[in-house]
Amino acid sequence: MITPPIRLKRTALAWLLASAALPTFAQIPFSPGGASSTAAQAGGATAGGIDVAQIKPAVDAAVNAEYGQLDLLYKDIHAHPELAFQETRTAATLAEQMRKIGFDVTEHVGKTGVVAVYRNGAGPTILVRTELDALPMEEKTGLPYASHVHTKWRGEDVGVAHSCGHDVHMASWVGTAKTLVSLKDRWHGTLVFVAQPAEETVTGAQSMIDDGFFKRFPKPDYAFALHTGPGPYGSIVFNSGPITSNSDGLEITFKGRGGHGSAPDKTIDPVMMAARFVVDLQSVISREKDPQEFGVVSIGAIQGGSAENIIPDSVLLRGTIRSYKPAVRQKMLDGIRRTAKAVTEMSGAPDADIKITEGGKAVNNDPTVVARTEAMFKTAFGNDRVLRVPPITASEDFSAFVDAGIPSMFFFIGVNDPQTFFASLKPGAKPLPTNHSPLFAPVPEPSIKTGVTAMSLAVLNALQWNKASGQ
Repeated sequence: MITPPIRLKRTALAWLLASAALPTFAQIPFSPGGASSTAAQAGGATAGGIDVAQIKPAVDAAVNAEYGQLDLLYKDIHAHPELAFQETRTAATLAEQMRKIGFDVTEHVGKTGVVAVYRNGAGPTILVRTELDALPMEEKTGLPYASHVHTKWRGEDVGVAHSCGHDVHMASWVGTAKTLVSLKDRWHGTLVFVAQPAEETVTGAQSMIDDGFFKRFPKPDYAFALHTGPGPYGSIVFNSGPITSNSDGLEITFKGRGGHGSAPDKTIDPVMMAARFVVDLQSVISREKDPQEFGVVSIGAIQGGSAENIIPDSVLLRGTIRSYKPAVRQKMLDGIRRTAKAVTEMSGAPDADIKITEGGKAVNNDPTVVARTEAMFKTAFGNDRVLRVPPITASEDFSAFVDAGIPSMFFFIGVNDPQTFFASLKPGAKPLPTNHSPLFAPVPEPSIKTGVTAMSLAVLNALQWNKASGQ
């Protein structure tokens, strides 16, 4: 069944962020099941890469043969999520899988990370990354394999759930390794498969690098990573250049003088300061930042006080600062400090304690890698399934590998039933749960198959490129 034509740019953005409607762009059909007609009729080699018509049937056969085991792996990982730098069971599971495939495996890289290397003669070295960690939140999907895990996080008892899709990434990662090794007579080179801890805290990639990743393992010529999104399964989206935003962590402690709620004049109220700061800070975004440039400060946690009739001594705010450009980032940092200073001076309070933690930088996709991979993807999957999108506002520390000088590509795969997805775009329709929602529930098949097929083809394609010329 062919769905009605869709608005490309609106659908692409909704795919990632469930955005509001945007101006009309070219309309294209999307075939929700099986290979698109465009792909089925296409063939031949992409420039400097693989012959898709010749290799894709072998990839499809390998993926279909191994899918049953990948589905079991996915559901096991989903039911046993672990938080950042606590991913001991998850890491051990992936390490065991990779050893069975024939990789040389090193564990405990950057605390809980895993690096698996497969050498198959002279040729390019390709890095493929997955994440290990889950989120500190209660799953509410009601799935038979839903997580019921609880643990301690920042001193609190929290649920743990794979609500960002890292379980899909891991199953796709293992499936890609299996597929490539099963086709080892068709390529030469070295595979470096990285299972990275602590992506959600944007610290895991740097932790692996600090642990000697580039000294201990072969230096990659190219790198790839994928991520799930709430779009229709079978679709692949990406951007050339920036695809994610810079992200910084923000912690501000307002210090006052506590006392009884019946005598606020005897206190310096940090709750009032925190509330004023949260509101006043938005003037930096709406009145000082160029409205055409992306930048946002979001306060996600406020901690202070223990009883309704006690004004506390201090209040802690936690949030994030996101941008694409360094100049916008600096403007927001300056505005945060200036706003906090004004708030404390108005209350006659000491200066606030401000802690800015530099997090993930924007992931920048290499234009040449994107152009060559995009051409191959369109041949393999069809033009209607392969879309370019503007950068998203979320952050991702795959950038640590990219910024080390590795030409790279980070792309997204859809994980929702196409009919459900398109229905959610209609006016007044209930939006689909997105990543980080407790209701986020990827459809395993064919989402995982798409992940394995797309990543396997991307790697096979890059293994044909000439390192000296980038072709």
